[in-house]
Amino acid sequence: MASQEAPPQPAYILRGHGAQVHSTAFIRGNSRLVTGDAEGWIVVWSLEIKRPVAVWRAHEGAILGADAWGVDKLITHGKDNQLIVWKVSEEDEKSMSVVLPVDEPPEPRRQPWLLHMLHVNTMNFCSFAQTSLLSDGNSDYSEELLVAVPNTLTSETVDIFHFPSSERRHTAPNNSSFKGGMVMAISIFHHPGTKLLTVIAGYESGHTSISQLSSSGWKSLYISQPHTQPILSLGVNPTKEFYITSSADAVIAKHPIPASAENIIMAVESRPLKTVQTKHSGQQDLKIRSDGKIYATAGWDSKVRVYSTKSMKELAVLKWHKEGSYAVAFADVQDEQVQGERSGEQSLVKKMGTMTVKEERIWKSKNTHWIAAGSKDGKVSLWDIY
Repeated sequence: MASQEAPPQPAYILRGHGAQVHSTAFIRGNSRLVTGDAEGWIVVWSLEIKRPVAVWRAHEGAILGADAWGVDKLITHGKDNQLIVWKVSEEDEKSMSVVLPVDEPPEPRRQPWLLHMLHVNTMNFCSFAQTSLLSDGNSDYSEELLVAVPNTLTSETVDIFHFPSSERRHTAPNNSSFKGGMVMAISIFHHPGTKLLTVIAGYESGHTSISQLSSSGWKSLYISQPHTQPILSLGVNPTKEFYITSSADAVIAKHPIPASAENIIMAVESRPLKTVQTKHSGQQDLKIRSDGKIYATAGWDSKVRVYSTKSMKELAVLKWHKEGSYAVAFADVQDEQVQGERSGEQSLVKKMGTMTVKEERIWKSKNTHWIAAGSKDGKVSLWDIY
């Protein structure tokens, strides 16, 4: 009888949240993992030592999303109707509490320096999306940011705020050709081909749409309804050629991203490139890896599933949690690592030989192909796969 290959197991389990984990994100070149839970706690973990380096309660409500802005700022979005920008550099971590949310600290935990705070609509459970502001020159433009959130008054439209000014710059309107209900997922970017500001939204109705801001205003590029249930998450391919949506139903759909309104010669109602009936309803979170080759979903059935973006076929099932998985994240695949893979492993072995033990540990933590999954059980599983 042929021996079956053992199912993959997590490399590490990070424990310490007292509530379900809603958000996971790798930041600072994969040196840190940020996790947020249903009680508003943020934990910043060092991937070198797999321990917390900063712990604080960022919000009075559940964390909807958290991600880095540059190397020293962190944006958190809470169900308390607040979006906050914190200053959290490696230096700032030294004065932060490392006592996990489940434990009592000997003295009150201090919060990091609060740089900006916006009052936003969180009725939708929809997390923010961000993109750097385009600059005319070749200078680093990470000091200015555009952040998209559902509109405060009408949950069907998307507000776009500018940081550091905290001003609302745009509102992407909802398309009158369909009744989408509330916005459930958002992505925002400047299209690499046209440099035009582009917003992708997923709706309560199962619709998804692409809108683009040109000199003549907002134009609709794409509308489709591949899902019968609310869209829960969407992930955009790094080259902005396509995006993938997941939903409370069992369908995963891959959609085209037109470059501009001039490229469209089809009816307003468009078709996805591909739809897959997975038979697993409730894919709560979906992320595409930075090299665009694979994506992963976190499911209500507790499993994380890894798929090929090209074929849309399932490649692996990661099962460890006993309760629903709500968040998934990939570590970025480093450019240096990709080049190393191309030139063979000899240079890598040589490089490793010149490192101290600590340097080797840091290098490994930054270059491992991590997948992090956050669950209803308050635990985060770290997987080294693909």
